[in-house]
Amino acid sequence: MLKEFKSFIAKGNVVDMAVGIIIGAAFTAIVTSLVADIINPIIGIFAGGLDFSAFYINLDPTKSFDTMEAAVKAGAPVLKVGLFINAVVNFLIVAFVVFLLVKNVNKLKDRILAKEAATPVPTPENVLLLREIRDALKK
Repeated sequence: MLKEFKSFIAKGNVVDMAVGIIIGAAFTAIVTSLVADIINPIIGIFAGGLDFSAFYINLDPTKSFDTMEAAVKAGAPVLKVGLFINAVVNFLIVAFVVFLLVKNVNKLKDRILAKEAATPVPTPENVLLLREIRDALKK
């Protein structure tokens, strides 16, 4: 079983997947910062200075709280609507960036394939010889 495990780990796909997960985690931190530190403040300007992360709905009708943190600290049930909006915006940004990356990689791949298709492939000598023999036999 140890031999099979070593074989599995040595395969390129596992290493590629591990690298992808590590890069993805680092990329997530960048996107999270982009959303929280750049995009949300810009959206807040257009929304009258509102900060989406502070939006919440208090589900306890008997109490009133000034902030979501105070409600959570008091143990009140709250719907963290602003945090959900931030997560949706974060997802949309990540999805859009991945879309752009895939689109550009596919475009580059298509250019390379078109270039390879346009380059004439020399006919091997044995094929030329077989054609000559064929033509000679037809006569």
